[in-house]
Amino acid sequence: MSQLIACKNKLGIVLAADSKAIDVDASGKMIEFSIARLVPLTDHTVILSGGAAAGESMARSLKDFVAEEDLGDVDAVYNAALPFLASEYTEFMRKACKIKPLDPAHHVHFILAGRSIRDPKSPFKTYFLWTKKKLPQLDGDEIGAAFTVPRVIRLEYKLSRIAAENADIDKMQAAIRDGMVSQAEKNDDIGGPFVYATITKEGIRITEG
Repeated sequence: MSQLIACKNKLGIVLAADSKAIDVDASGKMIEFSIARLVPLTDHTVILSGGAAAGESMARSLKDFVAEEDLGDVDAVYNAALPFLASEYTEFMRKACKIKPLDPAHHVHFILAGRSIRDPKSPFKTYFLWTKKKLPQLDGDEIGAAFTVPRVIRLEYKLSRIAAENADIDKMQAAIRDGMVSQAEKNDDIGGPFVYATITKEGIRITEG
């Protein structure tokens, strides 16, 4: 379980992720631990990983690949991320299913967010990438002003209205913080530390709280 939140307007993007992960060890015992679900990829691009804890290592592998290929624009990163993460996920499933049976808990998903230099009229982009049962096992699409995984429609509606007002980044972040804390209070599978990131024309700023 995880909680990812994204909101954007013409001034920038605000993102949030929890850090709690749950898995089952070889003896069948449930274990809890913390992972870094938010990984900066470039000076203006971030990826959030949700679902199975293995998504974190996939995101970090993508970070290395993006650096090697010298990809800066979020659109270029997205186009490269789809086949790269699909390959990483296939390898993960090949190893995981030798140890334990296929389960929805193996699924991963990502939110990729960043600044585009190719679209000056709408420079801030967010994309959702998710795993499927059928091949190709990874698909993606651009998402709107507000998006949450798992979906929290009331929160998305609230964030969409704030984004439509072209509110400043601090107002969007305050609403996201409130939403994350509220979700954690309702669901024991969501836990801190909570990590927040803003992406503006000046770059990325990451905070915990």
